Amino acid sequence: MKLIPTILCGGAGSRLWPVSREAHPKPFIRLVDGQSLLQKAWLRGAVLPQVTEMLTVTNRELFFKTEDEYSEVSGPVGKTNLPNRYILEPFGRNTAPAIAAAAMQIAEKHGEDACLLVLAADHLIADQTAFAEAVASALGLAQQGKLVTFGIRPDRPETGFGYIEADGNEVKRFVEKPDFKTAGEYLASGRFLWNSGMFCFQAGAMLKEMQLHCPRVLEAVKRSITVSKKMEGEAVSQLELDADTFKEVPDDSIDYALMEKSANVAVVACEIGWSDIGSWSALGDLTAADAAGNRVEGEAILYEASNCYIQSADRLVAAVGVKDLVIIDTPDALLVADRNSSQNVKHVFAKLKAEGHEAHRLHSTVHRPWGTYTVLEEGSHFKIKRIEVKPGASLSLQMHHHRSEHWIVVSGMAKVVNGQQELYVQTNESTYIPAGHKHRLENPGMLPLVMIEVQSGEYLGEDDIVRFDDKYGRAPQ
Repeated sequence: MKLIPTILCGGAGSRLWPVSREAHPKPFIRLVDGQSLLQKAWLRGAVLPQVTEMLTVTNRELFFKTEDEYSEVSGPVGKTNLPNRYILEPFGRNTAPAIAAAAMQIAEKHGEDACLLVLAADHLIADQTAFAEAVASALGLAQQGKLVTFGIRPDRPETGFGYIEADGNEVKRFVEKPDFKTAGEYLASGRFLWNSGMFCFQAGAMLKEMQLHCPRVLEAVKRSITVSKKMEGEAVSQLELDADTFKEVPDDSIDYALMEKSANVAVVACEIGWSDIGSWSALGDLTAADAAGNRVEGEAILYEASNCYIQSADRLVAAVGVKDLVIIDTPDALLVADRNSSQNVKHVFAKLKAEGHEAHRLHSTVHRPWGTYTVLEEGSHFKIKRIEVKPGASLSLQMHHHRSEHWIVVSGMAKVVNGQQELYVQTNESTYIPAGHKHRLENPGMLPLVMIEVQSGEYLGEDDIVRFDDKYGRAPQ
């Protein structure tokens, strides 16, 4: 029997702004140990017995970033040759379409008896041994044709989660997020579990139940897959879902579309140290507290402060005479919130998005398939960036109408196409790209290329790029 961990990596993580942004969502947040939530999810699945490959469903804009994350952690588990398969969505359509696409792909490749273990990319599980035991129990039920969900035994009256009423492995009903009084009654009864959003099932069993209960989702996803681009390889395969047909897919969660309606659902109750890391308060609890209850990541000076969580990677933070605060400092945005209201950070994110403010979408450091760029300073008619290009990577052959660029190599060596000229620019050397010139930047070396770019012109927006050729598929066909 084949087991394929299937990681759903989407969402904006709006409650963890300003670290989480649309182009750098919650799964990519790094914890104190240096690993991201996404890396932990990959490792969690990869080390299980009977796993032959990993499948990730994510936005196509996050593909290269996801690949980079996985490459950092694939070696230590001793499964460097474990294939990574991807389903790339043009935009989110919730969990039901993502799971439908995954089940169809696995059924086609491995047969309908192959089991999927669906994991969220942004959850934390502290007890891997208990998790593996829960998966083994779920597999036994899945082999009987059941759609298995994982229920977390509650330890407090939580109003932020959905609940499952259970009798052993039997699901009595799914319940929406309750008020505090009802949550307390659920806890006292011992019959209710938190709905974790993790699942285990045979591909064929899922497709059969979807045909019964949400055929519109299934058929719409099937139509999209039929006209989508596919790339198949030994180590990596991609299914890039077609945007025109995918927009016709209903936007439904798997709970609403199927699990709440099916009579073929089972539950495994577990205590695995699970958290959905749904707020800054929850994330702060992962850091050890001092005698006053303060938790600090980075450098902070505190005086008469208590029960605060402070995160600052780049600057010193001083807090005086305050309590119950969350202070999150990033290069381009600062969050100060009451610790008990940290769930409401999502309203700040929503307002930024409604106003079209870039801080909802991008950090000052932006990840691209070829590396990163960081905006160091900008003003009227100029912008200064730090650019880092991965070894062997290259930017597209492109041209700008409204800006010229000066490139200064800080470390490494750059291969530059500038109009009809091709040249190599080494450390402490520079070159100039006039507006209207076709140009390309490449790192031919074995070490990262680091440059400073100075842009000047009347318009410096990122959309002033005309691409002629691009190895990452971003140029017009």
